[in-house]
Amino acid sequence: MPDLFVGVDAGSSVCKAAVFAADGTQVALASRPTPLSRPRPGWVEADPERCVAALFEVLSEVVERSSAAGTILGLGLAGAMVGVWLVDAQGKAVRPGINWEDSRSQGLIDALILKSPGFVNEVFSTSGSVLQQGCTLPLLAWLKLNEPAILAHTAHVLSYKDFLRLQLTGRAISEPSEASMLPGDALMRARSENMLSLFGLSDLAHLLPGIVASEAIAGSLTRAAAAQTGLPEGLPVVAGAGDVPANIIGAGGMEEGAATAVLGTTCQVGVCRSEPVFEPSDLGLLFSLPERRWYRSMVNVAGTLNIEWLIGLLTSELHGRPDTFDRITKMVASVPPGARGVTYLPYLSASGIIAPVVSARARAQFCGLHAGHDQACLLRAAYEGVAFAIADLLDLLQLGEKAPLTLVGGGSRSALWCTMIADITQRSVQLPEADELGALGAALLAATALGKYDSVIAASAAARRYRAIHTPRPGADATWSEPRSRFIDYRDRLLREAGDQQTQF
Repeated sequence: MPDLFVGVDAGSSVCKAAVFAADGTQVALASRPTPLSRPRPGWVEADPERCVAALFEVLSEVVERSSAAGTILGLGLAGAMVGVWLVDAQGKAVRPGINWEDSRSQGLIDALILKSPGFVNEVFSTSGSVLQQGCTLPLLAWLKLNEPAILAHTAHVLSYKDFLRLQLTGRAISEPSEASMLPGDALMRARSENMLSLFGLSDLAHLLPGIVASEAIAGSLTRAAAAQTGLPEGLPVVAGAGDVPANIIGAGGMEEGAATAVLGTTCQVGVCRSEPVFEPSDLGLLFSLPERRWYRSMVNVAGTLNIEWLIGLLTSELHGRPDTFDRITKMVASVPPGARGVTYLPYLSASGIIAPVVSARARAQFCGLHAGHDQACLLRAAYEGVAFAIADLLDLLQLGEKAPLTLVGGGSRSALWCTMIADITQRSVQLPEADELGALGAALLAATALGKYDSVIAASAAARRYRAIHTPRPGADATWSEPRSRFIDYRDRLLREAGDQQTQF
């Protein structure tokens, strides 16, 4: 029977598991919601027990669905990155998990900047990433100040996927993609003693687990986990990677110069490099991929979140219907490019943006509205605004003029949106055949660990297939010139008024 591999992709609000053949063909898929709670302003937390239950449920379901298709040889994990998950010596969570979107540490960060004006640049110069409030170290520093009693009972400080792996194997382990984003050391692909010291956390370094390669076997399935999932006891469990690196692996984006955009709840665009890239300074993120590859990305923070929010606000009667997006697409397509003069700035995240500038105060806006505009105009403007933001991010990356863009995430399911992005960016937009790219990337790490591929780069390339390619249409430059100029004008005005760093354009 064929060899199969399981990939888990534990996102912020949904946990998915998928079974794949070694060539990346999907055999089975299951998902469960894992809703976030917001108990206080700026706090974003997850229920550990619910998350573990969801993990066991999706694994049990895909095992049953794939039982006749082959033999499962290994399991890999991907998950929402950074944040904080605290566990005791028995591996039990001692408080709710803290999600990457959490912003409770902002006051602490402000105090560190006031004490040392070069603080943010010092973090970037080592990590290659702009510091975010939901990173592990600022959150851990906040917990040290505000929840010392809980820390006294903590044995390990973990990221989400590492917490879930602990429940499967009984072992607390981390890997380079997480360790370098704490923030850590991007060049060394590891934690940084200097970063720990900057946040006053040197005394808690022992709580951070050991690091193994993403494609290394980090443990084996325990008897208890086997009983819960239907997987065999002793099944190899691979370290895995954060959700962004896993998506790049699954999308076939590990070759030098390959550009991949993730259009999901968050919107980011990046390029794979064989050396770490720290330019432009103090902008964007630098993810560590396996085998000394790095994904240099620029992040708008809010992607499909803009559309989901607007649909709920303007067309609540369509919420939950199976044809919701078909109806929305028809509405958007009924409005010509330029949205009849409406411009939308897609900065909907409460934490602001970290490209094309770092601005904690940047907020979404509709501009140019008048009484003649309707729902369709506003929806059209939102789609266009996100596409313009993607063009902004591409402008910051050193990418060949005609290099194609691989697009992944929920937004890639909209042919209208993909065509719009191709026309605006003047690049071919490639859509991978696989839907669950984070889970696929995790499964390919497992396949590599168990000898099906000589390298992760080879595994990623072998699974690369496209279901569609959208090319820029003739005359698109002229069509989009005025709407893009209008977007840039409103964008620059907003960012100047926000009082943060000036734009890079």
